[in-house]
Amino acid sequence: MLDGVRVLDLATLAAAPLVATYLGEFGADVIKVEQPGTGDPIRGWGNQRDGVGLMWKSISRNKRCVTLDMRCAEGQDLVRRLVAMADVAILNTRPQTLRKWGLDYESLRAVNERIVVLHITGYGLTGPKSERPGFGTLGEAMSGFAHITGQAGGPPTLPPFMLADGVASLNAAYAVMMALYHRDVHGGPGQLIDVNLIDPLTRLLEQTLLAYDQLGLVPERSGNRWDISAPRNTYRTADGRWLAMSGSSPALALRVFHAIGRDDFVHHADFSDPQRRLARAGEVDTAVADWVAKRTLSEAMATFEAHDVAAAPVYDVTDLLGDVQLGHREVFVSVPDDQLGPMTVQAPVPRFSAVAGTVDHLGPTLGQHNAEIYGELLGLSPDDIDDLHTRSVI
Repeated sequence: MLDGVRVLDLATLAAAPLVATYLGEFGADVIKVEQPGTGDPIRGWGNQRDGVGLMWKSISRNKRCVTLDMRCAEGQDLVRRLVAMADVAILNTRPQTLRKWGLDYESLRAVNERIVVLHITGYGLTGPKSERPGFGTLGEAMSGFAHITGQAGGPPTLPPFMLADGVASLNAAYAVMMALYHRDVHGGPGQLIDVNLIDPLTRLLEQTLLAYDQLGLVPERSGNRWDISAPRNTYRTADGRWLAMSGSSPALALRVFHAIGRDDFVHHADFSDPQRRLARAGEVDTAVADWVAKRTLSEAMATFEAHDVAAAPVYDVTDLLGDVQLGHREVFVSVPDDQLGPMTVQAPVPRFSAVAGTVDHLGPTLGQHNAEIYGELLGLSPDDIDDLHTRSVI
């Protein structure tokens, strides 16, 4: 789908490189640039096997990897030569550093006026905090997410995965596609896309803004409950498993009451009316929890499925791999890797009727494609490449 689109991934860690990953899954030619000797720090993140980072293997799937020192003049010149042949350049270096290197948007646009530059930063490219470093944790804190997450009376809770980075990367990926469409279909110019780690997650939490703006409400932590739905929680079964449930529409809530034998709730306005039911969410939770606690997971799920209730088992990773629905859709695929052998990873997420996304290969070794990119694409001789390597330019 994106054959012919060349993406230059000049970023590190998570949010920005993930954008290149998504584009590469659907045919874009992604060239990943890393610092000689050390590479992208994400190579050392998380679980390792035999010194190889597992997260790196997935986030750098389908990419061709080269080394290049962006801090030196010769490295900066190589970046400009690559930009001249690219459609998209992805960055997350601080703005003042890019200006010092001559690799900011205006400098890259002077090399290639059609270039679409995506710049993901902690705070955005404008404002009093624009030059500060930032990671996903600040997005999860400043978006309001941590404030409303956790048990009532407990501390703000951060997610144990890269939530802000992931949400930002999805916003940025569709932004890149819109910029390319504007350029190639409408004849528009290349342009700069400014995405930070706070705004995208805040957008998903806009309900808190609306409630404050119109009603003066500041929501507090309430565990698994949500002020639009009751029941809505996780419930422990008799065999020590857990299931999750949501009664977010009136019809769904009434199905739950029928399923657990509480027809009295069905016919009582305090429970059948959505707004009045929220005021008695504690009683609803207790009724559901008591019913679920007397049944195994399979027994509870059988009853809920028979009543068309929106309930699901709480899965760990082994459950994910064993689920028949996910297996039927081939959500997880095995991909051979030269370093680790067969590796199970998640397949590209969107499913198109005409063209499928692919995982052609997993994260390469450091500088694996130097000869290919510098020789075949930029036309450097083997001696030139060796000289650049000897002097640690690449």
